[in-house]
Amino acid sequence: MKQFSRWIILGATLFFLAKALKDNWIGVTAIRIDGVGWAIIAIATGVTLLAHTWAGWIWTWILQDLNQPVSPPQFIQVYLKTNIAKYLPGNIWHYYGRIVAAKNANVSAGAATLSVLLEPLLMLAAALIIIVLCSSQFAAANSTFVLQILQLLSLAVVLCAIHPWFLNPVIRFLYKLKAKKSAVTTEPTVPFSLKSYPLRPLLGELGFMGLRATGFILTMFALGSFNVNQVPLLLGAFSCAWLLGLVIPGAPGGLGVFEATAYELLRHHFPSALVFSAIALYRLISILAETAGAALAWLDERLAKS
Repeated sequence: MKQFSRWIILGATLFFLAKALKDNWIGVTAIRIDGVGWAIIAIATGVTLLAHTWAGWIWTWILQDLNQPVSPPQFIQVYLKTNIAKYLPGNIWHYYGRIVAAKNANVSAGAATLSVLLEPLLMLAAALIIIVLCSSQFAAANSTFVLQILQLLSLAVVLCAIHPWFLNPVIRFLYKLKAKKSAVTTEPTVPFSLKSYPLRPLLGELGFMGLRATGFILTMFALGSFNVNQVPLLLGAFSCAWLLGLVIPGAPGGLGVFEATAYELLRHHFPSALVFSAIALYRLISILAETAGAALAWLDERLAKS
């Protein structure tokens, strides 16, 4: 059923996007990008690459908060090299690659696993904070209050879930459960725990979301124009679409879900053809930035060894 539901979600989003392309085909083909536009697209690609590099650095903060001494340059390389694997079916292989690389660098297996679980939770919390602040810009007037209550409740649950008061007992329980199944263990009784609330990584993830949204906003600006007072609208809609792409199954890297959500949220505020073109172009920019990040990390690693 899980595999079947993934195919249903993927098929539905692709059908929606295909229909949107059909409805806006004439407008999409009429869009032209001048020299300035291409320069802005290049900047958007650089900002998106910076966002992924920044996310790799935040991962090292999470590991440090779990009392694991790590080398930031080395782990940023790992992060960038594994990031492209999120487009593989299953949407877990980038996490698996990071766990394996962290264990090979003498990081506790439990801490490595927890770090890749905490990272998306912190990203989720950061996206929810932005959505709560900006949701009134893109939500219908008669549903704004209800949506904000649901968003605040969701944010409260996520923020509590990453608090040491909740997280450390869960860690201890899981470790004891694992110890009962294994007669021999070489790890200490409590191999890792959060000493304080992960505020620094949370603030860092807010910066990550800001950088990702900036890349999208620059892409919109390269294809058309908008008012400065519409930036919160774009920021909130991007964060909402990105969040759904993260949590909905069957969408490796949020592929399809992000595009369909962003289109639906923005098409009532901007020309539909502009929105569709910007979303499609931003997906290409994201993949290009992630591929460039993986290639640069691999090259830097090779140069360091030579």
